[in-house]
Amino acid sequence: MAITPAALAAKKSVDVDSTKGIIYTKDEPGMWDEKVGSHAPIVEIEGNKVTLTTDHPMSERHYIVRHTLVTADGQVIGSETFYSNYPEAVSSYELPAGTKGTLYATSFCNKHDFWVTEFEV
Repeated sequence: MAITPAALAAKKSVDVDSTKGIIYTKDEPGMWDEKVGSHAPIVEIEGNKVTLTTDHPMSERHYIVRHTLVTADGQVIGSETFYSNYPEAVSSYELPAGTKGTLYATSFCNKHDFWVTEFEV
């Protein structure tokens, strides 16, 4: 079975063990144990606004490439691409009316892979 982004986000029909070495989290950092604090996205919620921050230096050789906010069924609420000359990796998204339940914040580092923070709204 192919691993699709929607299936990964929803953790449906994908064996969680099959994501090891592909997706990293605060609790499952794999080989990047020392990178959690600067790679797992930090989530702040204020009303219907979600702000994602990856507390990571941005340099030409090493930077956060992208944030994405995804629903449990794999729908992308929003995403932002960053470049090495950006001062920081911070993005904000307005939640659609009635959004409740589990959401996933993603952060992709050009050297330390794909990170996900799961949270509830």
